[in-house]
Amino acid sequence: MPDSIVTTCEESDVLDPRTDAVRPSVPPIIKPVDLGPVHVETPVVLSPMAGVTNWPFRVICESYGPDGLYVAEMITARALVARNPKALRLCHFAPSENIRSLQLYGVNPAIVEQAAKIVIDENMADHVDLNFGCPVPKVTRRGGGSALPWKMDLFREIIQRVVKVCDAANVPVTAKIRVGIDHEHETFLEAGHIAQEEGCKAVTLHARTTAEYYGGHSDWSRIGELVEALDIPVFGNGDIWGANDALAMVAETGCAGVAIGRGCQGRPWLFADIKNAFAGSEKRVDPTLGDVCRVVERHAELLIEFYDGDEQMAVHDLRKHIAWYLKGFPVGGSTRRAFMECENLEDVRTEIGKLDPDTRFPERVVDKPRGRVRFAKKVHLPYGWLESRETTHDERQALFGDDPMDASY
Repeated sequence: MPDSIVTTCEESDVLDPRTDAVRPSVPPIIKPVDLGPVHVETPVVLSPMAGVTNWPFRVICESYGPDGLYVAEMITARALVARNPKALRLCHFAPSENIRSLQLYGVNPAIVEQAAKIVIDENMADHVDLNFGCPVPKVTRRGGGSALPWKMDLFREIIQRVVKVCDAANVPVTAKIRVGIDHEHETFLEAGHIAQEEGCKAVTLHARTTAEYYGGHSDWSRIGELVEALDIPVFGNGDIWGANDALAMVAETGCAGVAIGRGCQGRPWLFADIKNAFAGSEKRVDPTLGDVCRVVERHAELLIEFYDGDEQMAVHDLRKHIAWYLKGFPVGGSTRRAFMECENLEDVRTEIGKLDPDTRFPERVVDKPRGRVRFAKKVHLPYGWLESRETTHDERQALFGDDPMDASY
């Protein structure tokens, strides 16, 4: 894809993405990050996103920034232990992926430990991340995701068990957390210290609470607090829509690197932009619609491989990505609907052939928010969850019950 300079900031300035103001700043010096034996030359992470970060999308992102860290979408520990076919599919990595990075989610320490042992025994990954940041109600109502660090004993035990399993194979473990359940029940500082004490090589902080979900602006100052509190690397996450946002976060917080979620949806070249920015270059990718369509076609081909040749499944999976890829381009509602009705690769190619490849990527959507901005009306938690920072016997019995839903997708 052609490169062009799209930033107008002076080299000594950083654009604050939340005010659109240019404020003087010392340009951050970005160093590589070592997670035990895993060397991350450019400290930018593709955050796991359910239904998004399977290996076809990771391969496309990694092609733009080959020396970052690209994490597979969250694997439910109980599903992996049960050998659920979808869980096993999500554990697959492409031969081209430099670092096989896998994220586990679970509430029962014994089950998460078993899942980690499968990962290690079957040589599934080079790096294991633990999810303590998911705000989705179906996860938090079981005490998982961003609800779990409130129970410090449970949080510590899961990390202890997984680190012990992974250390034996020299596989680093990291943790993804949020600020807390809400601002009256913040957990990130205690959670960061526990993760560090129990052997995590880094922590990623999404600078929102569970209650804030994906709404409003993330509070980067909390990332800075965690950086000051810990000795291990801290990656910042939240509201990074462009390379200047990444520079601003590092300058403001001192974080060791950044994690990208919704910002790369339909814009995998964001990893090239951030790589350039971290290297001190002002080069940014400025794709035409033709460039984007070539990415769409390649994405479709990889998804067909991912789904073992099933073009219909692959193209249905592609539909959400096409909506993101086309965001902002003047292609019209009928064209968008036509793509949503595609059933195979030939249909996709036919619709691509109808587009003007010379259409420029619109300036008004460059480095702007992507994906849904959703506000949680209520945080769903197990009954009595906030009454104590430690789990009771009865709570553990309820949490660890044999729920067949835990093993499904």
